[in-house]
Amino acid sequence: MTQPPQQPPNPDEPSNTPPGAPNTPPAPPAGGFGAPQDPPPGGFGQPTPPPADPFGKQPQQPPAAPQDAPAGGYGTPPPPAPGSYPTPPAPQPNGYGYPQAPQAGYGYPQGPGQHGQPGMPQQAYGYPTQPMQPQYGAPQPGAGGGKKFSTQMQIIVAAAVAVVLIIGAGVIYSATSGDGGKDEASSSGSTGGEGKGGEGSGLAGGSEKVPANTKSKVAFQVPQPVVKDIVQVEGSWLTDKAYVKTGIDEINGYDRDKGSKLWSFPLPGEVCTTSRHVSKDYKTAIVFKETKPTKEKKYPACNQVGVIDLAAGKLLWSKSVTSATGGDRPVTFDEVTLSGTTVAAGGTSGGAAFKLDSGAELWKPKTGADGCYDRGYAGGEALAVVRKCGTYDSPQLTVQALNPTTGAPLSSYQMPAGVEYAHIVSTKPLVVAADVGDTAGDGSGISDFFSLDAATGKLKVRIPADAEKYAGDCDSTEVEKCQNMAVGNNRLYLPTERHDGTSEYGDTNEVVAFDLDTGKLLGGRADAGDRHILTPLRMDGTSVIAYKEAPYDKGGQVVSIDGETFKQTTLMENPDDEAVRKAEKRFSIGSAELLYSDGQFYMSARSVHKPSTVTPDEKVYLVVAYGTD
Repeated sequence: MTQPPQQPPNPDEPSNTPPGAPNTPPAPPAGGFGAPQDPPPGGFGQPTPPPADPFGKQPQQPPAAPQDAPAGGYGTPPPPAPGSYPTPPAPQPNGYGYPQAPQAGYGYPQGPGQHGQPGMPQQAYGYPTQPMQPQYGAPQPGAGGGKKFSTQMQIIVAAAVAVVLIIGAGVIYSATSGDGGKDEASSSGSTGGEGKGGEGSGLAGGSEKVPANTKSKVAFQVPQPVVKDIVQVEGSWLTDKAYVKTGIDEINGYDRDKGSKLWSFPLPGEVCTTSRHVSKDYKTAIVFKETKPTKEKKYPACNQVGVIDLAAGKLLWSKSVTSATGGDRPVTFDEVTLSGTTVAAGGTSGGAAFKLDSGAELWKPKTGADGCYDRGYAGGEALAVVRKCGTYDSPQLTVQALNPTTGAPLSSYQMPAGVEYAHIVSTKPLVVAADVGDTAGDGSGISDFFSLDAATGKLKVRIPADAEKYAGDCDSTEVEKCQNMAVGNNRLYLPTERHDGTSEYGDTNEVVAFDLDTGKLLGGRADAGDRHILTPLRMDGTSVIAYKEAPYDKGGQVVSIDGETFKQTTLMENPDDEAVRKAEKRFSIGSAELLYSDGQFYMSARSVHKPSTVTPDEKVYLVVAYGTD
């Protein structure tokens, strides 16, 4: 998600732009054209009173006599569970943690019809829902909490501002493994093999080790290529030897330590989308355009699926497929993923699955007269799909766990009415995010999380996640493009929105966790500290690897958060040098691909733009890599 800056932006500097703005015009939504329709009326429960916030700031007031529970009255929460934090007296209206009227964050326009008013229901009638939990991090007036931009709005802004320098969006993290990627490596930093065995001490619950010296140095930088327009460069991965990054119509492998180019190979056209997952033997999947733009074909289609051998540095195979409904026109793919030895690609015009090694077609999703189709797949330790039926005005989404080899459904769960798009955060355990009835109101795509039993398709618990308080973010249309969260230990780890800290200047936030069986907000939290912002990147066994965004005068950090105690251990501290800081802050949260592994940290762009007319001579980088001794 896009976060407001911690200092006013410098008008002489180019700003970051939105995620992956493509060259091709966006395809119309399946099932019809026109603006999205309002959800059907009704179907929601009665408003409930807002709960107290047991961990936020409380308004200053005279000391009161000790109480066993908050003051009685409507909406009094039940006594805390054993071992949890005690609940203090409920705050007064407008106190920290109490729902506020939406405030305009610095530089973030507010739109009409915003949500988040006290008592706004977030559940559809008839669906099991965990009662509203105490919330962290409510935005404060003037705190810069702001609204999140939707992906579409970011693209519009980017197109309108010609001087903007693109450093694309999309923090990559692993949310599919609670055991550190047992079955596959992850582009989120853990390569799936043994660590490089640094001199430092090990961490409980994960494979990462604390370097002997956590102070980092810039290992290498890759200059941004010069382009004439917006160009997609999504995709970055790690092997035991290489850092691999998408370039302009090519894929490049760099030495992890020195940045020297190990290999490079061209592609017929621009990369459209990539899988975040990597197999044990370092293979991953991509979708790319059939050709470069020509006079005859200005907008080549994203119809080529391929697999890269990241260790050997070559494209193993690529192919297009036709729709299962017939015809000879190649299917255009919006997403691609990897689970085990199956590559699955999907989109509004069709989908298909292939063998990882050979590219042999395994199956195509069934389509029917009712207009049902597979909207997109999510991979990792298991394979799941969001299947869309009904009309554009009245869609019905179903989440299914699939047999990767045959495509047969193993279980199904029908999402509540009023859900236009669903996002699979994790396949094992199966966790889905959705904006039910457009109640999030901030472009994050999340009003609720759904914890599902993948074996039976039954709903374990529905977890309301107030978008005013939690900073998770999912692409508005894509199935496997959520960020700023991690799943492990049967928990969902989320950052709170940034809010006022104790310092006069600068915001802070926390990382908290929800139990995926009960939906309860657990008592512990990891505090970012004044003028810092914590964001989960991925799991490392039972620990969470997170990036700690620093204030303007400091370098960022990478930390490991114990998944049980929430104790933080610093793994890396980036330099405070002005030039280094400036380069790092171009890759801020929500505007970069961030990978950490074995004392090395890589920040890279997802899209690039033509040079800025404001600062044409300023050095801008596609990749900045940091390393510890």
